Amino acid sequence: MILLLDTSTPECRLTFVDGESRSHDNWQADRMLAKGLLSHLDGLLREHNKTWSDITAIGVYEGPGSFTGIRIGLTVMNTIADSQKIPIVGARGEDWQTDAISKLNAGNDEKIALPFYGSEANISTPRK
Repeated sequence: MILLLDTSTPECRLTFVDGESRSHDNWQADRMLAKGLLSHLDGLLREHNKTWSDITAIGVYEGPGSFTGIRIGLTVMNTIADSQKIPIVGARGEDWQTDAISKLNAGNDEKIALPFYGSEANISTPRK
């Protein structure tokens, strides 16, 4: 089963791809993404009678979007991919899910999916 994740907006979007079957879930994570992503994912796995070991590959939306959301999502998915020894790929654009699945089906494994923010970092200067 392939897990696809997009955390570029306050609404976290997860998709499980199991053969020809797709299951979508949208979760209004807002500021609870870091605290709740793993437990939300664990609950979804249980709902589908799956376990962490049923995830065979991961595709992530790499950006652009929320700096913090992308950073959290990619960090969590990179950690899962590494600990489970499964491939991970990043993709962007409107058809990012299709592109990610194509990469995975072609045997790609980026080992670490990197974020794409779409522009240079806007670092504010300290007030003091």
